[in-house]
Amino acid sequence: MTQDETHIALVTGANAGLGRLTALALAQAGFKVFLACRSEARTLPVLAEIRAIEGAAEPEWLALELGDFASVRACAAAFLARELPLHLLVNNAGLAGARGLTASGFEMMFGVNHLGHFLFTELLLPRLRASAPARIVMVASRAHRRVRGIDYAALRRPTSSLTGIREYGVSKLANILHASELAERLTGSGVSTFSLHPGVLDTEIWRTLPAPLRWLNGLRLSPPEDGIGTVLHCALHAPAHETGGYFSDGARTAPAPCGQEPARAVELRDWSLGATGLR
Repeated sequence: MTQDETHIALVTGANAGLGRLTALALAQAGFKVFLACRSEARTLPVLAEIRAIEGAAEPEWLALELGDFASVRACAAAFLARELPLHLLVNNAGLAGARGLTASGFEMMFGVNHLGHFLFTELLLPRLRASAPARIVMVASRAHRRVRGIDYAALRRPTSSLTGIREYGVSKLANILHASELAERLTGSGVSTFSLHPGVLDTEIWRTLPAPLRWLNGLRLSPPEDGIGTVLHCALHAPAHETGGYFSDGARTAPAPCGQEPARAVELRDWSLGATGLR
């Protein structure tokens, strides 16, 4: 694409791992990339990598702490104030094995992995609609297959399981339901949505696991490069008519039965609107 045709992408958690690779690949594909991350210092090396790509549009950092709704609102406002289009939103950032409550008072992984991204997406949705054709990509996980539903009362309490894997699975189920509900709501808008399992990857998502568990967990992990193909397929290549679909290994596949229930997806949306103060 020419400079006048430059498309805009926004990637959360783009300072390391899969998010970094996604930001670099999108810059190479001609996108101007906004990297929404907690730490500017930790994002600077990725910004430098993108600037080293011949012909790449100037990348930019946005401050974003997904567990803090005030930060999410400020980040969305900062982007919207630029009065730029938004053609691609990649909700990549996340936590696994974390414990406690977010700054906004929700179970840590659900608050970061789903609620922060839910609020961010809703705030940016009018801009995505205005920029259509546009895409929203949710990085989910096959871990959603470990759970059968969402206990909403538990989401306002600290993480209860020892490893946090159950709560992580719930948050990833929410990512899949969020993408499918958005697809229904955005029918005819030109905005497509996709969720995906990138693989079991060695990324920063595991940073909060206790050291012994991190070591054991590392024995089963693949390098982040193994997951980028499915992300880029959803971001750039998946047919728009597959909106709402769940992908793994670069192809559409069926999520667990609990991720295929429209009523459950609508219930999650209604609860999330209240939880994030949008209603």
